[in-house]
Amino acid sequence: MEPAAQPIWTPSPERARNAALTRFSHYVQERYKAPVHDYASLHRWSVEFPEHFWNAVWDFCEIRSSQNAQLTIEDGARMPGAKWFVGALLNYAENLIPVSDDSIAIIFRNEAGQRRELTRRELRSEVARVADGLKQAGVKMGDRVAGYLPNIPEAVIAMLATTSIGAIWSSCPAEFDVSAVTDRFGQIEPRVLFATDSLPSVAAMCKQISSIERVVLVPYLNTDAKADQVPHGVLFSEFGRPDQPLTFTQLPFEQPAFIVYSSGKTGAPKCIVHSAGGALIQQKKENMLHSDLGAEDRYLHVTTCGSAMWNTLASGLATGATIVLFDGTPSQSDPKILWRMAAEERVTIFGTDPEFLTTCEQLGLRPREEFDLSALRTVLLTGAPPGPTHYRYVYRDVHPDIHLASLSDSTDLMTCLGTGCPTLPVYEGEMQALGLGMKVQVFDAAGKALIGQQGELVCSQPFPSLPEGFWGDAPTDALVTTYFSRYPNVWWHGELATITPRGGLIVHDRPESPGRN
Repeated sequence: MEPAAQPIWTPSPERARNAALTRFSHYVQERYKAPVHDYASLHRWSVEFPEHFWNAVWDFCEIRSSQNAQLTIEDGARMPGAKWFVGALLNYAENLIPVSDDSIAIIFRNEAGQRRELTRRELRSEVARVADGLKQAGVKMGDRVAGYLPNIPEAVIAMLATTSIGAIWSSCPAEFDVSAVTDRFGQIEPRVLFATDSLPSVAAMCKQISSIERVVLVPYLNTDAKADQVPHGVLFSEFGRPDQPLTFTQLPFEQPAFIVYSSGKTGAPKCIVHSAGGALIQQKKENMLHSDLGAEDRYLHVTTCGSAMWNTLASGLATGATIVLFDGTPSQSDPKILWRMAAEERVTIFGTDPEFLTTCEQLGLRPREEFDLSALRTVLLTGAPPGPTHYRYVYRDVHPDIHLASLSDSTDLMTCLGTGCPTLPVYEGEMQALGLGMKVQVFDAAGKALIGQQGELVCSQPFPSLPEGFWGDAPTDALVTTYFSRYPNVWWHGELATITPRGGLIVHDRPESPGRN
C-alpha cells in the first residue's frame, strides 16, 4: 500500500497546543535543553538519550515509588540484559488507584443492559478486601493468580488486588474453551482462580490444574450460582474481610506482575512474563502522551481479558480517567450498542478494531446522524492493520473532527511500536508515529535500515518493557531464540512493515509473527 499524499485530518492549533505531549516537549526542553521542535525531533532525542527520556517520563507522568532509582539504565547496550530503574521500589496497583474519592473509576455495561458504577473509594475498598482474601488463602509474592473472566469490574479488582501484594496476574477471556484455558494456566500453575458461573468448565479446569487451591466464583449470568458447585469454591462477595486497610507491597521495577499469552496457533502458547515497572511506565507513556488521556476523560476500549489492550484499558485508571468496560460481541449482535453506549456515557476515547468498523459500514450505519457523539475526540484502532476505507468511514460517518489513531499493540512488548500522536496529521492507512523511546526501524535481510521500503519490523535499542522471559523457561533462552536470533541484539517483531519518509508506519499482515503463535 502506497502512503497517502494528503492528510485526512489535521489537529487544530488549539488541540495540538493543549495536548499533554506538547507539555512534555516543553518539559524536556526546559529540564534537559533538548533540541525538540516537533514530533520527529522529540522521537530522535528520546532514542539518542534514553536515560534522560525515561527519567522524564517517570517524573512527568508522576510514577509513584517508595524509593528512587539509583541508576536509570544498567548494561544499556545489551538486549536482552539491560536493567531499568535499578534500586527503585514501587507497586503497580498503587499507581493505578493512588487516591480514594468519589470520582467515578469504572463504568460497566453489557449487551443485556446491565450497568454498574464504582467510585475510586469503592474500588479501593473492594481491592483491599480481595487482597485480604488472597493473603488469607496463602498467596504471596511471586505466586500466580488467574482470571477466567469476562470484561467486568471484578476482573479489574482481582488484578489490582493481586498486584497490590506482589503476586502475578494472568487472565483468559470467558469465551475460551477449557482446553485453551488449561493450555495456558496449566503452564503457570495458579494457586487461586477467579471465574464466573460457567460451572462445568470451571470444574473441569480444577480437575486438570492441580495447583488451584481456591476458586473465587463471580455470579454473573447465573446470579444463583453457589460456591459449593465448584471445587474449593468461595463467592467473590465473601472472599476477604471487609474494611481492611489497603497496603501496597513495594517491589523492584523488574518484579514480574503479568503473564500474557501468544495465540498458540502453531504450538503451545508462550507464557510471556512482564514486569510491573516496565508495563507501568509504557502504559503511562502510551495513555498520557500518545492518546492524550487525562482525568477528564472516559475511556472505552472494546477488548477481552485475554488481550494486552485490556491491561492498557485498566491502566487508564492511573491517569485519573474513568474506564468504561463492555462485555459483549457487538459485531455479531447489534453494532449500534457501542455507539449508543459511547453517546450515553459521554465517552471521549473509544477503542475498537477495523473489523467492527467494516461491519458498521456494511450495515450502512451512520453513527453521527443517530447518536450524539460530540464528546468523542479520539478513536483508537488495534488488531489487524486498518485500510483507507476504515479511515474514510470514521471521518464521514462517525465524526469529522476526531483523532483516529491506529496502534500496533503488542502482547510481546506491552507497548506499541507504531502509535498515535495527537499533534500530527492523520494519513489514511498509516500509523502516525513511531513510539517514543522505541528505536523502531525496518531492516532488510542483511540488517540495513530501510525508509520507504518494506522490510522486517525491529526495535534496535533496549526498552523498559522487554519481557522478563517465558514462564518456566531458563532465563531468556527461549526469548533470545524467538526474538533475537535473526538480528543479534535487536528485537525482531516478526512483521513486515514500511516506515514512510514522513515518519509514519505501515504494518503489513504476516500470520507467522513469533509472539502471536
